[in-house]
Amino acid sequence: MKYVRIAFKTLFFAILLVCITIFTAVLILSKTVSREYKINMGDTFKIDSAIPVTAEIPGIKSQKSEFYNIGDSFDVDLKLFGLIPFSTANVTVVDQSYVSVLGTPFGMKVYTDGVLVISVGNVETADGSFNPAESAGLKIGDYIRSVNSTPISCNEDLSSVVTESAGAPLTVEIMRDGKKKNLSVTPVRSKEEGLYRIGIWVRDSSAGIGTLTFYSPANEIVCGLGHGICDSDTGELLVPEHGELVSAEVISVKKGVSGDPGELKGRFTLDKISNMLLNAENGVYGKVYNPLNSSELTKVALKQEISNGEAQILCTVSGGTPELYSCTVQKRSNFFNSETQNMTVTVTDERLINITGGIIQGMSGSPILQNGKLIGAVTHVFVDDPTKGYAVYAENMLETAQNVAGQETKKTELKKAS
Repeated sequence: MKYVRIAFKTLFFAILLVCITIFTAVLILSKTVSREYKINMGDTFKIDSAIPVTAEIPGIKSQKSEFYNIGDSFDVDLKLFGLIPFSTANVTVVDQSYVSVLGTPFGMKVYTDGVLVISVGNVETADGSFNPAESAGLKIGDYIRSVNSTPISCNEDLSSVVTESAGAPLTVEIMRDGKKKNLSVTPVRSKEEGLYRIGIWVRDSSAGIGTLTFYSPANEIVCGLGHGICDSDTGELLVPEHGELVSAEVISVKKGVSGDPGELKGRFTLDKISNMLLNAENGVYGKVYNPLNSSELTKVALKQEISNGEAQILCTVSGGTPELYSCTVQKRSNFFNSETQNMTVTVTDERLINITGGIIQGMSGSPILQNGKLIGAVTHVFVDDPTKGYAVYAENMLETAQNVAGQETKKTELKKAS
């Protein structure tokens, strides 16, 4: 009887251990496995995961995409060890995409759509301290588009109309969170300057250096940076009225150390590359003025094709010619659901570490390649460890580029129709 009880307890704890293991695996997978995927025409859908996962399509159709047309989608049941269902995913069939991988430095000139409010403060008058902007409801991050129906495109426009107001109330049209709003602001006379002020500081433009990721000859879209251009004071994504991407060259390197991410210092060479059509969370996008060299094209990897492990960064740290450097990548949990932090990347190449310390400002947008395919682009550096940083999936950047191209095509068609 004693041995029976021991056997029963052993069996019970074994079953409990298996249940805990399965529950833990399902919990991990629910946070790491996406609910939406793409698959290239003719390929079989598979998920690269440390924990074995199979994808099965309900019904009679095969999970091989050659049974579908480009643009078709189908659902798959995701099963742990091929036995235990834990989720479903939607898979869309796409055509294999090819791009020209770049890794070259570029300059950005961005002019905002209106002027961006970066600070709000008091105005000292003969009668005391007043804050007209705050009283009217103006906030940091607002874009001032017009005042009394007069368009505002630069700092000087706003200063002029406020100064000439003679203290009369002004109707200010702003954009906040993508929505228009009208506010009434009454300027006050500054005791120190004798001029009328409303108590705000604004910015109308921005410029910087980054790295181009790829050029898509299919739609003549070029993209880079891997993350959006944000205002240095507000941290908000800049909304450009117009902008331009120009060529640049690296002239010096400030090496990154723990606590200081370092920087590529460069200069614009003023060769115009493209306009700026979009400043998005995952990069900047424009249509090239002249087609770029696309004699060598590279496949764009889909996220499920990326493996944790060795890869290469293509970047320029001297002059204008890019070089390949070794690194490793680790896909992040889908739980984080980030636009730009899909992978962590670690620089392992001593050559690059000796020059830059790892990842530094200006390297954002540097392409990452694995098994001959473009898998992503560098976006951010870990301030406490410059050898490490984040990267965005190339698949995400390509999708944005295709959307930008589609919108431009529609605009062209509407112009022709009118």
